[in-house]
Amino acid sequence: MKAKLFDYIERDNFVFNLSGVTKLICFLLLSFGVMLSFDARVILGIMILSFIVLHISEIKFKQVRIMMYYVMGFLVINFFLTFLFSPHYGEEIYGTSHVLFRITDHYYVTSEQLLYQFTKMLKYAAVIPLGMMFIFTTNPSEFAASLNRIGVGYKAAFAVSLTLRYFPDMIRDYTDISLAQQARGLDLSRKEKLGTRLKNMMNIFVPLIFSSLDRVEVVSNAMDLRGFGKKKKRTWYAARPMSRNDYLSLAFCLLIFLGSLAMTLFVNHSRFWNPFI
Repeated sequence: MKAKLFDYIERDNFVFNLSGVTKLICFLLLSFGVMLSFDARVILGIMILSFIVLHISEIKFKQVRIMMYYVMGFLVINFFLTFLFSPHYGEEIYGTSHVLFRITDHYYVTSEQLLYQFTKMLKYAAVIPLGMMFIFTTNPSEFAASLNRIGVGYKAAFAVSLTLRYFPDMIRDYTDISLAQQARGLDLSRKEKLGTRLKNMMNIFVPLIFSSLDRVEVVSNAMDLRGFGKKKKRTWYAARPMSRNDYLSLAFCLLIFLGSLAMTLFVNHSRFWNPFI
């Protein structure tokens, strides 16, 4: 089966077999651990763990390739913009200045600035694989059940589930409409001028919008006919019971979060790890 962006494909491995509640709480614990700390050692450890879990989940690179490219582009742009607008922020944080080389009198590269920007990049690189793993290994219906179990209203949880299910449908519709329009002679290649290509793209987006609105109406009518929202509570067919692996995973992620908190409060006495003192 060809994997597409945001497609959920059932697999039999440790990560897929975890409950949606477990994956959601573990994702939040590890994300909070990364956001809380500016210690590159802690964040690097969580980043390595996130890539190991991504590998265990057997998610193919072609599923996340586009997202990875966008993320890498964002990290590179963010790195240079941070230096452009705040070239001395690292010195303010760590209280020292070790100049490596000068570009101009105002722009010069210090070890403190590089550490700050490197740590900032690690924070994004650690959290994003966790988010990808959670999205690609969690059934949308089970995710909705998980949100409801931790206190989110079932209407809001169901809306999130429908949104996740809608992405693959929208991508498939876009591909179908694009191929149909190109078969009719619509040129979207680089041979055409940019203005012409943008104009031709509208011939895809307009039918895509109308088909999306039509799908929304069909789904909403189906939900109304089934009495959705009539009761204050509901049961979930896709809810998965907690297992031994769920509790072990929760305990492991909780220990990592507490370790990040301990490093901040008792070792570094600050959110920032300062190797320059």
